[in-house]
Amino acid sequence: MTLSVDALLEAAKAKAKYDRFGDDWFLEPLSVLVKALRDEAQLSTLGHQMTERRLTALLVDRLRLRKLQSDNPEILDTEVRVAAVICGLPRTGSTLLHRLLAASPQLTSTLSWECSYPLPFPREGPEAEIRKEKAKRMMELFLSLSPDFGDIHTVVWDGPEEDVLLLDRSFTAVSWDSFYWVPTYGIWLRSFDQSKAYGELREWLQVLQWQDKTREGKKWVLKSPHHLTAADTVLDEFHECKIVMTHRSSTSAVPSYASMVQAMMSQYSDRADPKQIGRYWNDRLVECLRGFAEVRARRPDRFVDVPFKATVAEPLDTVQRVMAELGLTVGAEDLKAFEDYREVSRQERHGSHSYTAEDFGLSTEQLERDFAFYMEAYL
Repeated sequence: MTLSVDALLEAAKAKAKYDRFGDDWFLEPLSVLVKALRDEAQLSTLGHQMTERRLTALLVDRLRLRKLQSDNPEILDTEVRVAAVICGLPRTGSTLLHRLLAASPQLTSTLSWECSYPLPFPREGPEAEIRKEKAKRMMELFLSLSPDFGDIHTVVWDGPEEDVLLLDRSFTAVSWDSFYWVPTYGIWLRSFDQSKAYGELREWLQVLQWQDKTREGKKWVLKSPHHLTAADTVLDEFHECKIVMTHRSSTSAVPSYASMVQAMMSQYSDRADPKQIGRYWNDRLVECLRGFAEVRARRPDRFVDVPFKATVAEPLDTVQRVMAELGLTVGAEDLKAFEDYREVSRQERHGSHSYTAEDFGLSTEQLERDFAFYMEAYL
């Protein structure tokens, strides 16, 4: 079994019954990714089948997006305003902060089912009932294949989710080296200009906003650790946004993320190596944070800092402070929405998750040393 870019493209065209991809810039990241999947990922039989289906589906979405824009040119005139882009080391309280902010009636975010199925299906009603049911079933399948994942990260099919899942359709996202062992792809991505990918992210937000008229007048709050890899591009593309950076000690954050990657990667390969994963993500995050610090030094007025401890201990105070930093006034409706989500989050809370740095070939002393430049600056 081998993956082929040409075969994937032809399969997508046949399924979409449309053949106009538009700008073919995406072929470079797709080609790098497919080669790494073939050469490095050590896919299981099931992993290969799921990967081939997913790549084809994402290409179909690219084609369907172009067809929808062609049939409805007003979509490209939809004004997208982004208030905040949340990022930081993985596992730093960003999910809680994201979902609290998304609860505000002044803001909106991408929802899990939308990230899986962002485009309307034929003969589907305005409530998107077909896509929602498919997303619900897909979430159940995902958790059955990775039963420990729910203890690591709370997932809900109808709640706010990371917009990096939309960027997956550009084949330019850290999702790929999080779900697969593809280090050459990760190395390539570090030096790749992501501006066209972020231009497409804006187009996906336009489509979601065009479909849901209740979003008119609301600003978006985006969230993903991926945005750490393209801070300059984020600030250029969404010129009025601020980057909200969540902070936590690397001695907790890095092993925690390595454990998440191990759970995700094991769905696609029977040979996921935890120590290999730990070392890779340790080095990846160090390099990423150093580049991020350079951007921050040049554009300091575009950043808001949020310590993990504050988010966990005082979530309502923290979200109100962030809203103020974004230039938004917190009213009674916001406060009620925050309180309502706090109740929901208590019900969603996942179980305990045990791991050590040593499980992933790391140590507390080494993490403190490697990330000293970051922790001394922000913790």
